Amino acid sequence: MADRTLLGVYKEPDNVADAVSRLRQAGFGDNDFDVLSGTPYPEGTFGEQVAPHRLFIFPLIGAICGFSVGLLITAGTQLSYPMVTGGKPLLAIPPMMIIMYEGTMLGAILFTVIGVIFESRLPRFSLGVYDTRITEGYIGVLVACPPERAGYTEQLLREAGAEEVKSDQRGA
Repeated sequence: MADRTLLGVYKEPDNVADAVSRLRQAGFGDNDFDVLSGTPYPEGTFGEQVAPHRLFIFPLIGAICGFSVGLLITAGTQLSYPMVTGGKPLLAIPPMMIIMYEGTMLGAILFTVIGVIFESRLPRFSLGVYDTRITEGYIGVLVACPPERAGYTEQLLREAGAEEVKSDQRGA
């Protein structure tokens, strides 16, 4: 496990792409570094791997749960308190569909919010190393490395054009 985190701060996107390629050539895997930016660049712009997510599963599970709860509430209520009126069926499907639709939408929305929080890895109690210039337009390359490779990694980041390299010592 990596005990050291380095953050290279770059002004130009081309330098970030160069830093990512240098890190890959040095043997760092896609899970060992991350690109931080306050500007919405398309994923993979700097040559980094597009992070997989499972956000699409949350609304689907929420919709299924909401539909099931709506069906159980409506059918359960009508079967628990049967009111036979003029020979009509015991389960009134058209009114049930409204409740099931609303339950489906409510479940999908609630699970989507939970999914966004989960996929964003929130709450995050320790931020680690960060530079406020990233929110002002700079781009950061965050690298996790063993302590013995920290000097070499810092040199790689500086050779790629980093204006500053910050370090954070963890677990020591």
